[in-house]
Amino acid sequence: MGQLGIITVLLPAALAIIMIGLGLELTPKDFLRVSKHPKAILVALFAQLVVLVFIAFLICKVLALPPLLAIGLMLLSATPGGPTANLYSYLFKGDVALNISLTAINSVLAAFTLPLIANFAIQHFSQDQQVIGLQFGKIIQVFFIILIPVMIGMSIRQIAPQVAHRLEKPVKIFSVIFLICIVSGAIFMERKNLAEYITQVGLASGLFCFSALVVGYCIPRLFKINSYQARACAFEIGLHNSTLAMTIALTVLMNATIAMPAAVYSLFMYIFSFIFGMLINHYLPLQHPNRLPQEEA
Repeated sequence: MGQLGIITVLLPAALAIIMIGLGLELTPKDFLRVSKHPKAILVALFAQLVVLVFIAFLICKVLALPPLLAIGLMLLSATPGGPTANLYSYLFKGDVALNISLTAINSVLAAFTLPLIANFAIQHFSQDQQVIGLQFGKIIQVFFIILIPVMIGMSIRQIAPQVAHRLEKPVKIFSVIFLICIVSGAIFMERKNLAEYITQVGLASGLFCFSALVVGYCIPRLFKINSYQARACAFEIGLHNSTLAMTIALTVLMNATIAMPAAVYSLFMYIFSFIFGMLINHYLPLQHPNRLPQEEA
């Protein structure tokens, strides 16, 4: 079995564990919280599913990315936020409850929006038919990759909350280790072309990462969402689930090149997010850090 074959066998199982870990942190109340903060959630979803996807498309066109790398960046833009967003939101005084709700809603929506955006990118950029689009069978595969593990995690939390609590930390540790391993594996597989890929997609991935954080913070503020919730939105939108993007690229689309933007983005994501959090803490300090978040008039 070749390197790609090994990864395509192990990757779905490992991602399933990560998504189960996400489900372990969710309850039905997290989906219902939209009624308490509808404006913040709707604005964040608009920023992620419309504005950010459009920005990713512009980056692909302006930088004239090769077709497969452009598809990879669009695929990355379609992925929901990862569990790490909750941690960054906690560290930099965001509304963690809003993060959890956004993650829950985004995970469900992504099962439908990700195939649509991916198919658009494949049809638009892959003019020489290098990539077969996500047809019905593959869309069902994406649906199961995203939703079923989350539902399993939520069921464990509902049935055995103490077990879920004990599993949360080990699964988070596994998620970080696995992300490092899969990024390293994807880079190793394409090591001969790595310098070329970084040259071609490094700027695009960096711009996308920076844009996601700025869009995630500034658009909610333009809509007068308070700064606590804007910080939560920034990290939810800025920290994409690159593992999911790589899983779709390697196991559904069966193409390592398409995984490269997500792999390179993973190198920027944690560093950029930390710098962004430090900057907003320094230049945009919260005036009332102990006040409960609520919509500003």
